[in-house]
Amino acid sequence: MANVTSISKKEIIELLSLKGSEQIELHRKASEIRRDSVSDRVYIRGLIEFSNICENDCFYCGIRKSNNNVRRYELTPDEILGAVDEAASSGLTSVVLQSGERRDRRFISLVTDSLRIIKQKYPFMGITLSSGEQDRSVYEEFHKAGASRYLLRIETSNEEHYNRLHPGAMSFRERIRSLHDLRDTGFQVGTGVMINSPFQIPENLADDILFFQTLDIDMCGMGPFIPHSGTPLGKVEYSAEESFNLGLNMIAVLRIVMPDINIASTTALETLSPAGRESGLMAGANVVMPQFSPFSLRDSYTLYDNKPLGSEDNRGFLDSLKEKIKSLGLIPVTENSGTSIHYIRRTQNVSTC
Repeated sequence: MANVTSISKKEIIELLSLKGSEQIELHRKASEIRRDSVSDRVYIRGLIEFSNICENDCFYCGIRKSNNNVRRYELTPDEILGAVDEAASSGLTSVVLQSGERRDRRFISLVTDSLRIIKQKYPFMGITLSSGEQDRSVYEEFHKAGASRYLLRIETSNEEHYNRLHPGAMSFRERIRSLHDLRDTGFQVGTGVMINSPFQIPENLADDILFFQTLDIDMCGMGPFIPHSGTPLGKVEYSAEESFNLGLNMIAVLRIVMPDINIASTTALETLSPAGRESGLMAGANVVMPQFSPFSLRDSYTLYDNKPLGSEDNRGFLDSLKEKIKSLGLIPVTENSGTSIHYIRRTQNVSTC
């Protein structure tokens, strides 16, 4: 296992609970480790949410199948390419294509066709895909078509907890199988969890960190649980402050445990605090994903309530984001797609494109 740090479950629980000056020191240490392991570069990836149609019925998610109050949409390959055009013209060399989860052949063809036309026009473009569980042959198809990174969030590494957050039709073991298939296919593999989600206990989060280490992931996208009013878990008791602090501490601890992976500072942090994205970076994250979805559709991809929609002026928003990153003493990067150093070391692949 490449470049990981040994730490006990008890130590992780203690670190996750830190607040005040001790929390500040934790984040400072994580930032130093990021600087030493992956530099002070912050990789900017354009996020394109190309479909909110989903066949799953997760109890926490705003685009769950049973939510009839969602305006459903699906971009065509040309519309997806148009969003990529906007990202490329803004100077980005990395995009994230994200959707609801589907396994029908029509959807698979949509993804494959879109990947091919993007890579045909922009051979340099790094593409992260986040489109759920698929058969291994489909992952191979996506990889061959041009996706190099895949994010498949597990939401919790505890099977009992997983079953309390998802309907019986969804399988924890199938999720694990998919993550291993992605790794075997050759993807840079990412996963993540919901932090401070219903029924979660501190031991679960510590186990999540150790799960990431055992799975030997290359990147991570995790964020605090935020309720959606149109879901079965939309009215659970919820502390935004606690979730925010835990979210930052999870980033910091993961950076300490896995120093050279890519860690995203997610939109959920920004939902809980206007400077949440910057706080995530100061806790050790090194990836941000500003919106490049068509502005008119952004309010239809609401996984949780009050999700920030970014700006209709993508370039202006991107310029502002770069300045915020610079103000933290970090270096915004758009001309390099930011291959995970952990992945390079894990596969002994010298390519950085």
